[in-house]
Order: sequence, then C-alpha cells, then structure tokens
Amino acid sequence: MGDAKRELPISQKTGGNPEIKYRVNDRPPFFLSIALAIQHILAAFAGIVAVPLVVNNALGLSLEDNTFIVSTTLFVAGLATVIQAVGIGPVGNRLPMVMGTDFTFVGPGIAVGSAFGLPGYFGATFFGSFIEIVLSRFIKPLQKFFPPLITGIVISSIGLTMIPISIDWIGGYNPETYGSLQDLLLAGIVMAVILILNQKGKGFLSSGAILIGIVVGYVVAFFMGRLDLNPVSTASWLMLPNPLRYGLAFTLSGFLAFLPAYIVTTVETIGGGVLVLKACDEEVDGDKLASGVLADGVGSLLAGIFQCGPNTSFSQNIGIIPLTGGASRFVVALAGVILMITGVFPKIGALVAIMPSPVLGGAGVLMFGMIAVGGISNFKEVEFNRRNSIILAMSLGLGLGIAFRPNLLSHLPEQLRVIFGSGMTTATLTAIFLNIVLPESKTKKEAALPE
Repeated sequence: MGDAKRELPISQKTGGNPEIKYRVNDRPPFFLSIALAIQHILAAFAGIVAVPLVVNNALGLSLEDNTFIVSTTLFVAGLATVIQAVGIGPVGNRLPMVMGTDFTFVGPGIAVGSAFGLPGYFGATFFGSFIEIVLSRFIKPLQKFFPPLITGIVISSIGLTMIPISIDWIGGYNPETYGSLQDLLLAGIVMAVILILNQKGKGFLSSGAILIGIVVGYVVAFFMGRLDLNPVSTASWLMLPNPLRYGLAFTLSGFLAFLPAYIVTTVETIGGGVLVLKACDEEVDGDKLASGVLADGVGSLLAGIFQCGPNTSFSQNIGIIPLTGGASRFVVALAGVILMITGVFPKIGALVAIMPSPVLGGAGVLMFGMIAVGGISNFKEVEFNRRNSIILAMSLGLGLGIAFRPNLLSHLPEQLRVIFGSGMTTATLTAIFLNIVLPESKTKKEAALPE
C-alpha cells in the first residue's frame, strides 16, 4: 500500500509455502477436516466473542441482550465465513479465510450505541456495509491513501485506545471495590497463563493461549465464588436467529462514524487476502481480492440484519495454514458451519456472557496490546522525516487524547460527538487528512530531522 512501488502485485506469482499438504480446492478426509476446522475456531473464538462483550458491557446491556448478541455474533461469523470460503457468484474469494467481528468497530460502535441505542448501532452496521461493497470495486486506487505510516497509526490506535477499557474491566465497575485484590489476582492469573503458554507452549497450547487463559479464569472465578452459572442453566437449549429483533435506525452521524472503520477494514481485508494467497501458494489475483472485500461488506450487511457488529477477515487464522499445511477452503467452510451451529445454542452465548470482567480484562490487556504492537510494526517501513513525524504525533495525540478525555467534546453538536467520540476514528481521520494535505518532502536530506 502507499506509493506506486508498494501497490499490490495484482497478478504476481507468490513464493508461498511448498509444504502445503492440502491445497485450496482439495478436500481432506472428513475427520481430519473436522480437526483442522476446530483448530481454526479455537484460534478465532476469543476474538469473535470479545468484541460484543466489549460493546455490550460499555452500553450496559442486560444479560438477556448480551446472550442474544453473543449468540448472533457466532452465527453470523460462521455464515460470513461460509460465504467467503465457498463463494456465491462474485461474492467471496473462495479462500480459507475465517470471518468475525472486528475491534476496529468497537470505539465507533460504543459511540453510536450510546447516542442512538441498539437500533442506531445496527443501523450503522447495515447501512455502513454499503461503503465496503462500493469500495470493493475500487481496490487499486484505494491503496495510495494507506501507506505503512497510515496503516500503522490506524492499527496501533485501535489497540492503544482500548487498553483503558480493559483496565476498567480488571478493576470492576463498582467504585467501592474498584481494583480489589481479588480482581487483580484473577486478572493476573489469566495474564500469567496466557504469557506462559504463548512463550513456552507449542502448537495449540501456544496459538490457543488466550482461549485457554480465559477458561482457566473461569475455573478460578468459580472457586472464588465469582461465577454465577444460573443464567446458563436457565437459558434455552435452542434459539433460532431473530433478524431485526431491535430494528435498524439510520442516522447520518452514525453512518459517518462508521465510515473510517469500514475503510480501514477494507484495507485490512486486502492485506489479509494477499497474505492468505501467499500462504496457500496461489497467485495474488486482483479479482479475488475484490471478491473478498465484497464478501466482507455482505457479511456486515447480514450482521446488521441479524443484529450484531460488522464482520471482517481474521488475520490470526492465516498463520494456521503454514503450520498445518492445510490450505483447503472447505475446511474453513466447515469451521463456519460449526460456528453457525454454536450460535443457535443460547447456553453457549450465556456461558460467554457471564464472564467475570477481570477475566476479560486480563485477556484484554494482552489482546489490545498485541493489536497496538501489530500497528507499531508497520513503522519499521517508515522514514520518520518531519512530515511523517508530525502526522504520527498529531494523529496519535488527538486519538489518545479523545480516548482518555472524551469530555473534551461535550460542547460539540451531537453528530460531531458521535463521529469523533472514538479515539480510533479521530486518529484515522486525522492521519488520512494530513497524509493528503501535507506535501511529501522533495529529498531525504531536506526531510531529515535534526540530530
């Protein structure tokens, strides 16, 4: 992305992995396919359910609403995965890409949901999806607006602006007991398990460290008397999807708040498509990239109808392909079917919804921190001259400032508060604007910062 020399190689043979055992259109044996599919689910599960938990907790939803939205999130993630992997006409790149809810939309989602309720949130999800559907027709021209500097700012701002939320989860929401030793201990145990497994574990123990850490947190919370299983026992066994349960409400400010997030996920899906094609030892094909972005948009459109947050591709699952040698899209489609099945069992949604906040906080600190690190890694390709340094400083400064002190916008009109109420949105819009209006330095010598 970025200047002409960094544009996506639309028709270029990738190096790929020569050890691929099952290629994109191969069908592994059934039981092996199930094992590989479950591995994909375990890699993505924590990320899929974390987003609705973050938004739902911030909006103060009831346990019933929380359970419903978590269940619907799993169902739609599975449906979007099947559409992406199998393909329907021009929709879907027919590659092994797992889909799910995305942290990019957490900040805008909380801002829109706080202002306009669930109908406004799901309305922004539905109507905003057409942004990505349209952008799927303009993949190549879009790249120039997202050089490594901008993508680094966008991704790192997502993680950095979410860390204070995870700290509040650890502390709990009761001012009288905020930061209690029990909460700190519970979160610390979860973080310790994740760190140890991530560094010392192998195979699933390493790739599934977050999920295992959360499970350990549940067990410890149970013995601490912090886990109320009653909502799980009272939840029904089966609940079919209920489209438009809360309705859709179109608001211009909600739509505009989701605009930069949809642009960002478009770029992420392009990058994910390139990576998965390389991992599968396939040619990088512009039509496949466009079809993948179109499926992204259609998945988010369905998310609005079924009432959950926008969907996009999950990059963490791409790493499973070279590890297992399994690049079959039918394995990922099977994973999507399994996710859809889990989404119609409310007991699973209730079990996720009752997660004690310190457990989610312990995992959240690391998840959000790693997102920030992923963004920062983009900066290694950036020359920090005067222009680029000022873009980074102003974008992150404003984004983090709004995240830490949202009351700064209290006197703005409501529509502007909704648009800029997310630190990620503020950072993204600032970075894109400055990247367009600030001229590139003519020579590296002119641009160099003083020693």
